[in-house]
Amino acid sequence: MATNKRIALIIAFQGFRDEEYTGPKQVIEAAGIEVTTVSTQSGTATGKFGLPAKVDLLLNDLIIADYEAVVFIGGPGSYALRDNPTAHKIARETVKQGKILAAICAAPGILANAGVVKGKNITMFSDDGSAARGGANYTGKGVEVDGNIITATGPETAKAFGQSIVRVVINR
Repeated sequence: MATNKRIALIIAFQGFRDEEYTGPKQVIEAAGIEVTTVSTQSGTATGKFGLPAKVDLLLNDLIIADYEAVVFIGGPGSYALRDNPTAHKIARETVKQGKILAAICAAPGILANAGVVKGKNITMFSDDGSAARGGANYTGKGVEVDGNIITATGPETAKAFGQSIVRVVINR
């Protein structure tokens, strides 16, 4: 069931969480939606547990208008994107264009630091205070959908996170 829809998965070049990348990617592709893997460097990114992921596009080259959704994948490497001006610009532009913006595990901290979750219900791997700093309400649910913002807690919710993204994208 191919569609003309595309989703960008943004991963850290080193230390993204393997299951948080593969789980949603498999679900999204099974729905016939094209996935583009985006990172800060070209080549092959490496997950926390050694998973190789071919980078299709550099973060600086991402054009939001080409995608239905932008998804930030968590893991220890995602902390490097929390204060990345390009990641913040992408998050803000995704919201401005009315696209789906999603993040899992530690990555919702990127959204909070970008200032795009004020007044939103979000979840993440733990309430580290970044939700409150971003003006969001931390719910602690496995997956949280609040309008165009979708967040999830971590590896155990990765497939459900992917399913939520697909559901929202297809029902638009």
